[in-house]
Amino acid sequence: MFEGDVRDVRAVLPAYAIGVGTGPLDGPVRNSVGGRPFLDDGQEWPECFCGERMALFFQFDIPTDLEVFGGDHLLVFHCRAHNDASDPQLADGRLVPRYWDAPQPPYPRPFWRVLLQRHAERPTAEAEPSLRALPLTLQPFLDTPDAGGPGARAFKVGGAPSWAQGPEYYRCACGADLVYLCQVPEGMEFAVHPGLPEQPYSIGADTYGMFLSNEVYLLACPAHCDPAAIWPVNQN
Repeated sequence: MFEGDVRDVRAVLPAYAIGVGTGPLDGPVRNSVGGRPFLDDGQEWPECFCGERMALFFQFDIPTDLEVFGGDHLLVFHCRAHNDASDPQLADGRLVPRYWDAPQPPYPRPFWRVLLQRHAERPTAEAEPSLRALPLTLQPFLDTPDAGGPGARAFKVGGAPSWAQGPEYYRCACGADLVYLCQVPEGMEFAVHPGLPEQPYSIGADTYGMFLSNEVYLLACPAHCDPAAIWPVNQN
């Protein structure tokens, strides 16, 4: 720092901007929209309560220099037939036990699944059939929220969340306070293959969105109590 520079260095947070490429993938890669998910041995492809296999919206390796979750593999699945906002279910000041499977009124279970996989070495035999497989790139930058204020509004991992309606924090059922991990900006849509059924409440006929295309903030359990111990906060 130069003399006279009074910036609070504690507010400079490492982050990675996530970019979506345009060239289609012709093989499995670990950082992708769609494609072949990399899952831990024994982890099955998630299914919605409606019985339909969820669509893989994106996956990537979390850079190793990001604290707590560095080196994990993040996967975000969402049903193409059900598109709604998340609704946290609480008990005694915590998210309910197994909140990743808890009812989401009026639905009996969630219509999404977010996973942090720690030993995801091999891709599945099948590729995601709905979303177009596109590469993701992670570009490092320094997120600089002012005096604890919001970070950059972007598709990113790490940094600080740019809360649209004010901060939301939750305690995992295991007792650990969930930690902000990743943000998906409001209105972000993902291209799908031609001829597929239109997703309810999606912005475009040829795209799918998540959580009514709200801003999405993924908060994850730092204790890694379960691969699915991640809560998707929705705001607009």
